[in-house]
Amino acid sequence: MTIERPTGATNPRLKCVRIEVGADARSYVSGDRRVTLVPLTIKRRQNRKLLIPPPRESMPQSGGLDEPMIKMLGKAFYWQRLLDEGRYATATELARALRHEPGWVAEVLRLTLLAPDIVEAILDGRQPRHLNLQTLRGRHELLPRDWNEQREVLGFPPMKI
Repeated sequence: MTIERPTGATNPRLKCVRIEVGADARSYVSGDRRVTLVPLTIKRRQNRKLLIPPPRESMPQSGGLDEPMIKMLGKAFYWQRLLDEGRYATATELARALRHEPGWVAEVLRLTLLAPDIVEAILDGRQPRHLNLQTLRGRHELLPRDWNEQREVLGFPPMKI
C-alpha cells in the first residue's frame, strides 16, 4: 500500500494518494513527494474487503504495533482513493454503498488528514503510549488540521525544520 502526499502543495487538489499491495514496509522521498509503503493485503470475504496486516515476524519488533489503528488507517486511505477516483461522489454515498453510518465513515476519512510522520510512526509502532484509536478518530475532540498542532495534541515531538 502506498500513501503519497506532496510536501509543499498549496492546492489541496494536488494531493495524490496511491494504494498498492507491497511486500515490505518502507518510506522514501521522491522529488517533492513523501512515499510510504505499507504491506497490507486486501482480500475479499463474502461481500466485504478485509485488510490483513503482514505476520508479526516480518514487522519490526518495537512492541508498539496497534493492529486496529493500522487497519483503520489502511481503510481510511482506501476509502479516500475510492472518492478521489470518482467511484463515489460523496462520503455519504460511500457510506450507503458500504452499509455504514455516514458519521462513522467521516470519522475514518479524517485519518487521511494526519501528518505523514504521524502515520509513519503508527505504522512502525512508535506512537505515544497514550494514543488510541478513539483519540485518533476525534471522538471526544476533533483533531486540528495543522500538522504541527496535531503533533502537539497527540504527544509527538515537534517537526524539526
